[in-house]
Order: sequence, then structure tokens, then C-alpha cells
Amino acid sequence: MKALVLEAKQKLSLREFPIEETVGPDDVRIAVKACGICGSDIHYYTHGAIGEYVVREPMILGHESAGEVVEIGSNVKGFRIGDRVCMEPGIPDLRSKETLSGNYNIDPAVRFWATPPIHGCLRQSVVHPAMFCIKLLDNMSFAEGAMMEPLAIGMEAAKKARIEPGDTALVVGCGTIGIMVAISALAAGCSTVYISDVKQPKLDIAASYPNMVPINTSKENLQEVILEKTQGLGVDRIFEASGYAPVYPEFFRCARPGGKVVLVGIPGEPVLIDVSFLQGRGISIETIFRYVNEFEKAAALVSAGKIDVRRLISRTFPFEKSIEAYEYAAANHPDVVKVMIAL
Repeated sequence: MKALVLEAKQKLSLREFPIEETVGPDDVRIAVKACGICGSDIHYYTHGAIGEYVVREPMILGHESAGEVVEIGSNVKGFRIGDRVCMEPGIPDLRSKETLSGNYNIDPAVRFWATPPIHGCLRQSVVHPAMFCIKLLDNMSFAEGAMMEPLAIGMEAAKKARIEPGDTALVVGCGTIGIMVAISALAAGCSTVYISDVKQPKLDIAASYPNMVPINTSKENLQEVILEKTQGLGVDRIFEASGYAPVYPEFFRCARPGGKVVLVGIPGEPVLIDVSFLQGRGISIETIFRYVNEFEKAAALVSAGKIDVRRLISRTFPFEKSIEAYEYAAANHPDVVKVMIAL
């Protein structure tokens, strides 16, 4: 079938690709209708690797996806041909200790789309376990369905933060994930979410959401602004969503005593943490990696109008222009949040 293939670092092709997938008794076949471009996709394209995951042979890209069910396995219940779904891209070993303990996101054997050597979903159709497919309500588009993957990360971060109604929060980093974390924190009950970055166009997009307050750290000192706006106390919850090592450890000083910090971004190098400061202030740290059972809740919030992800889709390309879409996304335009491909 036709697919977008990463042949090697900085070399893409849109071509027929020899991949065969049989629909098993617990699977469905899905005609892919929309696929978002993630930062990890761009990193594989520009660098050919992410840490130990190296692209050694041609690999189909894409893991943020939605589509239409076109074939159903014999054991599958609750799905019909024509159903519109989004797909959770990681398939864990259902018998592993991590999965059985409720942490399938950190199962070492997880098979995650577009993570070498697993092919992604930017192709005409995919076969996927029905249990990792989530129905889209009629008022959601396929593009919104493809946004459930990054939104699920925001939802997982909000869950780990144990937000209480009326809390204030700070999100460091105003990329796709940062904004998803911020809107998830608001949906979870935060009264105000401050979000910081050095790119004003992205901050302007964030500012379009009610109760989201942008802070441009190229012009203002983050700690000074937060302490001024919180009467010197600091915020209840902090989310580090930039993955930019130099922001450590100063942002911790924006937390109020007894606050919680959730580390969402993954730094590309070791970072400094002032443990004595954290202990003295009673500040606790959580980390997240992907998500656990967040897709259905994310879709429900979007369908109910509690979360708007449409305004984050900056530009949509047809499948035939997928290479152009990746080149555009890789250019890192300051006013672009999410680039979408429509099939």
C-alpha cells in the first residue's frame, strides 16, 4: 500500500510499501483518515534516531491517527464497519508484570508505532487490536481524533499532578504538549494556568484559551512574574513540558511549599536538581511516560466541548503532499503548533 517512508536520515519517499497485515480475531482494520506530525516523527526525520532507537532500515512514520473501521475480527464486540475511531499507538504485552500492575505504558515489550523497528500508521490502512481503538462521537472530526494522542499525554500529566479544584499551575514550554498539558490542567480544575516560552506566536495561541496566562521568558523573569501573580506564594502545580535542559533547576522555585511538579518533557542530557531545596519546601516530583487509559476520557471531553483542540491544528496537507508537510513541520515555524495530514 502507499505509505510515507523514512528511507534514511532526511530522506522521505511516498511510495508503495510491501507490508501485509492479517486481521486477527481480536483486531480491526482501519482506513487511516488523519495523521498528525509529532516532534518524535520530526526527530527521526532530521536525526535518524532518538536515543537508542535508530532507524536502520526504511520505516513508515506516524503515530497520531484516526480513521474508519473497514474490517472486523471474529471475536471483536462493540465495533461495526464504518465506525470512526482514534487509535492508541502502543500495544503492550498483556501478560507482562507492568501491564498487570496497571502500568502498560512502561512495558518494555510495548510495540509503538513509528518507533524502530515498528512501522507507523501514515499509510492507507492499519490493523490494530480493537481494545486499543476508541470510538469518536459524531461531532468529532478525524483530525480531532488524531489529536487525542498528544492530548492523552496532557491528561496523564494532569492525573499525576493530583489537581484539586481551584489550584494554580505553571506549564514550562508552549509547544503542542505544553498546551495540551495546560488545557488538561484547566479541565481537571485549575483556576489559572500560567504557560511560559520564548516564542510569542505560540504564547498568543495559548492566550486564546480562557484562564491561560502566557509569560514570555525572553522578556520577563519567570520566577518574578509567578511570585508577583501569586502574592509571593508560588503555584500549586508545575509541569515541565519543554524538555529543554537549561530550564533546570530554576523553575522549581515557582512552586509553593508542598507543591507538586510533574516532569513531562524528556531532556536530551542530564539535568541539575536542587534536592535540598525541594526537601526544605516539601515539593514532590512525578514523572510521566506516555499515558494509561486516557484516550476515552480525552475524546469525551473534546466531544462535550470541554476541551478545544481544533485551534491547535495550524495547517493540513493532503496525503499526496506528506513530504512537503514534513518539511514544513521541520522548519519549526514559531506560529505552528500541529501539522496534520489528511488521507
